[in-house]
Amino acid sequence: MMFDDMKANVKNWTDEEEVKEYLKKLLHKEAFDRAGLIYGMGHAVYSQSDPRAKVFKGFVEKLSAEKGREEEFALYSLVEKLAPEVIAGERRIFKGVCANVDFYSGFVYRMLGIPDELFTPIFAVSRIAGWSAHRIEELINSNKIIRPAYKAISPMHEYTDMENRMD
Repeated sequence: MMFDDMKANVKNWTDEEEVKEYLKKLLHKEAFDRAGLIYGMGHAVYSQSDPRAKVFKGFVEKLSAEKGREEEFALYSLVEKLAPEVIAGERRIFKGVCANVDFYSGFVYRMLGIPDELFTPIFAVSRIAGWSAHRIEELINSNKIIRPAYKAISPMHEYTDMENRMD
């Protein structure tokens, strides 16, 4: 997890300059998985703020206090504050960048004692309804480009009512 690497490599979690330097290393592919990304930052639609993230953050703050992990919450908050500035200074961007709703998710899962290997399945399950709605919208509006892109890999077949399906 990106924040595990950050916590291991940033000695003073409250030092804005040290945190900024680590974020620059992420963007320059010199830290963590060398993907050049700050995970949890940016969204296809929300550029100034993700309203879902703002609401979620309030709950995360309360949970971190309950679990005695306020210092980690403060680090996440600092990254949320500094990352847009660092990204704008290092990349050519045409709109703002903000924390998305998943920025704090891994931290919450950890505080709840959820094993790391379940993070991705939880992420996927929480999006199935949205992905399905996008696909239905795409099929209804066949000439309109809709994000995210979807490419079916299974063979096409006719719809079968539930009562006529085999087990």
